[in-house]
Amino acid sequence: MYYKFSGFTQKLAGAWASDAYSPQGLKPVVSTEAPPIIFATPTKLTSDYTAYDFAEKNKVPELQKFFQKSDGLPIHLKRGLPDQMLYRTTMALTLGGTIYCLIALYMASQPRNK
Repeated sequence: MYYKFSGFTQKLAGAWASDAYSPQGLKPVVSTEAPPIIFATPTKLTSDYTAYDFAEKNKVPELQKFFQKSDGLPIHLKRGLPDQMLYRTTMALTLGGTIYCLIALYMASQPRNK
């Protein structure tokens, strides 16, 4: 069996005798023209866009003002009840997971009674 170095997988791969005896660097020069594009997708020019493609109003300036307002709340609680619920749920799950891990470590460190 003949082997050839695969540039794709960077490993030796099985090959035919003709491939094994003509290494990659010594092959005759092939055409230097680029191959034709097989899966070309049509492109949309910027002049083809209609007003309906970007009909929604830009909310970024309003959100920047809202989040930069100095009202004493941390940034992750500015939107009210949904943010508070997310924060409290995350903290409860974190605390519960920490307690569960500590209990599991304690139980694993104790010898079993026979």
